[in-house]
Amino acid sequence: MSRKIRNAKPLAHPANWGAWLAVFVLYLLSFLPMSAKQRWGAALGRLLNRKFHSRRKVAQRNVSLCFPEMPPEEQRQLVEDSFIACSRGVLETTHAWWRDMKPHEKNTQVFGIEHAEEAVRRGKGLLLIGAHYSIFDFALPLIASRLQKPGYMYRPNDNPVIDRTIEKGRRRHYGIRSFNKRQLKEMMAFLADGGQVWYACDQDFGKKSQVFTPFFGIPAACITTPSFIARESGASVICVSHLRTPDGGYQISFSPIQENFGQDPQQDTAVWNGFIEATIRRYPEQYLWMHKRFKTRPEGEGPVY
Repeated sequence: MSRKIRNAKPLAHPANWGAWLAVFVLYLLSFLPMSAKQRWGAALGRLLNRKFHSRRKVAQRNVSLCFPEMPPEEQRQLVEDSFIACSRGVLETTHAWWRDMKPHEKNTQVFGIEHAEEAVRRGKGLLLIGAHYSIFDFALPLIASRLQKPGYMYRPNDNPVIDRTIEKGRRRHYGIRSFNKRQLKEMMAFLADGGQVWYACDQDFGKKSQVFTPFFGIPAACITTPSFIARESGASVICVSHLRTPDGGYQISFSPIQENFGQDPQQDTAVWNGFIEATIRRYPEQYLWMHKRFKTRPEGEGPVY
């Protein structure tokens, strides 16, 4: 399913040559053994933590807000560890785009798959609510391999070369379907036909946010689109996490089916915020702390960044 990116230049345009070079470098990195990807990711993460001052400040602010009881030195270490986790995730993503994922799919620990199987038996589709953990695109085939008709919600990248690379890398696994925000109608039809769609809705979408729900005790702007999808489609809703384990393996966890999801958007956001928070507390370095999660504030509250 291709999408036209507004005002995008042709793929061969000189303006896109830098992006093609970046993709070629990523392709070469994909040939590294996974052990080397982990080592290089650790070195890259430490470097980016030192060089990306603005993102480091955002991560430090998020960590200080969410873990106020943590000593400052531990907070700084958590920020560096999150850069390392995300950098490893980028290199793991190259593996998912171009290399063989079968060994990793086979060895991934999976918890709660019986809940997803029950949702499939109900026959009205499955909405999987996820979050931005550090293994990024590496997680898609791990999850899709456990589903019958997988799909995902996606924000197209502004650069057509990068967007093409991402889409091709994702769609080569299990016929996975992609949908953007303008394709809700198509996605609802996909769900009605028994599809299973992964949707990470944990970021701050600015003015599109309709409610504020506590996340680590702090009001966080949340969209209610998942509630709308569940209500209108009748799809079952499950929360899902995808993590790297300390032994170098991977783990997928499916929550029980969230009954009555879609009836109360405020309660729905509390459900998935609570699941994400509980997951983060297990492996806090694996969340995308560089994102300004608390950028949009309730009326009367000042900025936190």
